[in-house]
Amino acid sequence: MNYKVKFSIVLITLVVMAFLAIYAVILIANRNDYTKADVVQTALSTEDVMTVQEKLKRWGYFDGPITGYYGPLTTEAVKYFQRVNGIEQTGTVGPITAKALGMSYLYSGSSSSNSSSDLYLLAKCIYAEARGEPYVGQVAVGAVILNRVKSSSFPNTISGVIYQPWAFTAVHDGQINLEPNSTAYQAARDALNGWDPTYGSIYYYNPATASSSWIFSREVTVVIGRHTFAR
Repeated sequence: MNYKVKFSIVLITLVVMAFLAIYAVILIANRNDYTKADVVQTALSTEDVMTVQEKLKRWGYFDGPITGYYGPLTTEAVKYFQRVNGIEQTGTVGPITAKALGMSYLYSGSSSSNSSSDLYLLAKCIYAEARGEPYVGQVAVGAVILNRVKSSSFPNTISGVIYQPWAFTAVHDGQINLEPNSTAYQAARDALNGWDPTYGSIYYYNPATASSSWIFSREVTVVIGRHTFAR
């Protein structure tokens, strides 16, 4: 092979390599940032989770109920959405996923969340579980729900606690769908404002109807109306 042929081959090789290098740079520069990891997730309010669920359901990624509870069904739906949109499948709504969902406000320093949704759901559960109890007993039921939110042993949102499987009879038998009255609303407000007549309890039960022997082993803190509150 003569010198000119060798030189031509080398030159062609260098040109091809340069072209490939330029093409790679262009790809990286124009790469959708959704390919990045999206593992950081801010604390989502019940309303924010409901918005995520509604969007995913409307777009065909989620077929569960709109509860505001970020459970396994929502996590899998988020992963499905992430996979289709080229986002790493973390199952969390971090900045990149929020942007793709049209919810960038979650990370922009502003928020569309409204605590009224938590107030409403808490009032519904209080009404369903304790509408026949004295007022302080209704506040106490709300306090137990909030104490569970704070506990590492339970979900970290009001909706998550309330809709945790088999946690509340009223959810299981459908009474959670009753509309709360003004007393339940006020009890929910008092609980949210920090009134805890239960002294930090995370359980309550009616001794006359409780069927689990385990619940009787918990440390009792106070009895209010027909309910015994315990840690």
